[in-house]
Amino acid sequence: MRVEVSREVLDSIITYALTLHPREGVLLLRGRVERGVIKVEDLLIPPFATRGRGFSAIPLFYLPIDFSIVGTVHSHPSGNLNPSAEDLNNAYGRIVMIIAYPYRGLENLAAYSKDGKRLPVSLSF
Repeated sequence: MRVEVSREVLDSIITYALTLHPREGVLLLRGRVERGVIKVEDLLIPPFATRGRGFSAIPLFYLPIDFSIVGTVHSHPSGNLNPSAEDLNNAYGRIVMIIAYPYRGLENLAAYSKDGKRLPVSLSF
């Protein structure tokens, strides 16, 4: 399995992380799965999400039923691209994506399956 992200989505993730820095932020990833490729096409700001220093959270009971949500992306202001046990235990959707400081591009973005396996990420054209 691999992940493709549009340039527009990547730019939005970077802007969101920069805006909230040094707090963590979290977004929902909307897209589809085709032949082993998770295609991230849009972002949603989760309602009533908590954003703080070293944590972010989504109250799942406020989320609408939306089968196009493929995962989440959250920022790591520390610069660490690895998911914590809490990140994986609270995964929503198929993938957990992390954008790490300094939030410049694909080199600061990583995607993981719910079991912690790192997945290749590329830009879709």
